[in-house]
This record gives sequence, C-alpha cells and structure tokens, in this order.
Amino acid sequence: MSSKEAKSLWNTQALRRAIEAAGVALWIWNVDTDHFAMDEQAFRLWGVEQDDEEVSFEDLSAHIHPADRDRVRAAFNATRAIVGPYEIDFRIMLGEEIKWISARGIGNDAGLHGRHMYGVFLDVTGRKQAEEGHELLAGEMSHRVKNLLAVATGLTHVTSRSTTTAAEMAKELTERLTALGRAHDLVRPLPGHQGQAALLGDLISILLSPYEDMGAFSGRIRVAVPRMGVGEIAATTMALVFHELATNSLKYGALSADTGTLDISGTLEDDEVTIVWTERGGPSVETPKAADGYGSKMLVRIISGQLGGAISYNWSSEGVIVALKVRAGKLAT
Repeated sequence: MSSKEAKSLWNTQALRRAIEAAGVALWIWNVDTDHFAMDEQAFRLWGVEQDDEEVSFEDLSAHIHPADRDRVRAAFNATRAIVGPYEIDFRIMLGEEIKWISARGIGNDAGLHGRHMYGVFLDVTGRKQAEEGHELLAGEMSHRVKNLLAVATGLTHVTSRSTTTAAEMAKELTERLTALGRAHDLVRPLPGHQGQAALLGDLISILLSPYEDMGAFSGRIRVAVPRMGVGEIAATTMALVFHELATNSLKYGALSADTGTLDISGTLEDDEVTIVWTERGGPSVETPKAADGYGSKMLVRIISGQLGGAISYNWSSEGVIVALKVRAGKLAT
C-alpha cells in the first residue's frame, strides 16, 4: 500500500469506525450554556434518549451516582484551570446496573474553541471491577496476616511456658505452626463469592497425615465425619486442636506405638457437631492426676471460646477417648 493510498483511508467515515470499534464516545461541552453535544455512542453509554443532539449537564447528572454527582460537577468546572490532559472517573446508574465512566479531555481555557471544550467518554467498568477485586484481595491478605501473627504470638507464649529448653520450644512451636500452614493451604475461596471453606474430613485427614507415616502399617488413622464445610477461622482453631491431640498421642498414647490406631468419627444433630477421638493399641492409659497443663488449658479455651463447644476425656485403659462438641455454625466461620 502506497503512502497516498494509506492517507486516503483516513477519512471521516474511517475515523468514525475506528472510534466506535474502540468503544470511545465523543462529547463537546459548551462552557457558557453548560450543554453537551454527544455522538450516538455517548447517548447509548449514558442510557439517554437521543431526542436532541444536545443534553444539559443536569440531564446527565440524573444518571450519575449520587455519591459522585457533586464531585463530577466540581471536577468539570475545575478543568478550565487545568493545563494539559485530565481524566475523571465516576459511576453512572442505568436502572439497577452501575457502570464506571472515564471522562477525558484537554483543560485550560487556551484549549477552548468557540467556547467549547472537547473530550471522550470511556466505559472503564471492567478495569474498576478488577481494581476493586485487587483491593478486596489485598485487604483479605492483610486481615489473614494479622490473624496469623496474633495466633503465632499466642502459640509462642503458650509453648514457652510448656517447654523447658530452647530446642524443645523450637521443635514444638515449629510443629504447631506447620499444622496451621497445612490447614490454611486447604482453605480456598469457593466460586460465586460464597466465602472460603474446606471439608471437615479433608481438613482432619491432612492435619493427621504426617502421623500416618509413623506406624507399622497403612490405615492406622481412620476418619469418618459428616460432610460439612469449615471456614478459615475455624480451620485455624481445628488445626490447633488436632495438632495438640496428636502431639499428646505421639508422646503418651496410641501414636507412640507402631501398631497403635486412631479413629476419628463424628455426627451432626441440629446445630451440634460431635467429634470423637478414639485411641487403641497404645500403652496402657492411666487417668492423669491433673489435666491442667498449658496445652489442655489452650484446648478448653479455644473450643469453648471460638467454637462455642466443650471437650471431655474418657481415660479408658485401652486408650483415651476424647469427645469434642462444637456448634456447626461456628465451624463455618
């Protein structure tokens, strides 16, 4: 294509097609009469009937989101004092639908032509929605980090008081934090903005999977609980609970023996979930003289405070049985 042929393509009709293809809407603002002349694309964008070639600012204001209306009016009035290009983003309402519009032009009275200023409208709804999504994600990440730091601080305090050496504290604290990490890896957002959840059975199985490898045979740990979701906060709590129970079992109970077994079963009745932890095949169990260690106190506190439930022990000689009763509604949070 020759240079002459290329130039011939840049006629008014070709430019119009290019503008429409790009989704650009044209406007001309009469600064004296406060009226806008707009092209067909702009009328469609605003959802305004094209009875006339011009509409007043007040006509358009009726479609601007109430929270943005005064800001847009002030911004347009200020454009005459702006040297160079400007951009104003705001929301418009088309029935129940909300769109984001970007008005762009060149400011400064020096750019006026016959008391008119020129510019374009762009539909930037997609970009704004993406920005809002990023802001929500950043806020969610900040919230989760703060929660995890608070939990880590609490665990550090508890572990420091329940251990006697630095090496022992480092080992137990690392194991507890690792359990939290496994729980949070499992919790994922659900589609359709339904929140975040993991299945209770999956959560328990993953938390206890490291102990499965320590036995003499596969299948020493069996999990059979109701199919129900566990939210992010509850997942953190459950991770601490099951890690504490597993640690005690590894030290003194069924998981300390190669042939020891562990069964976790559960039932759901109304709003109450009962989870039973049953150990068998380990050393002979005796009722402890006092169950007021820091780990036990932590379990009671978080189960009652965060899950609205209770914990009880049956010190059977064949193996300890622990019953957890929690509110189903609390598990979903």
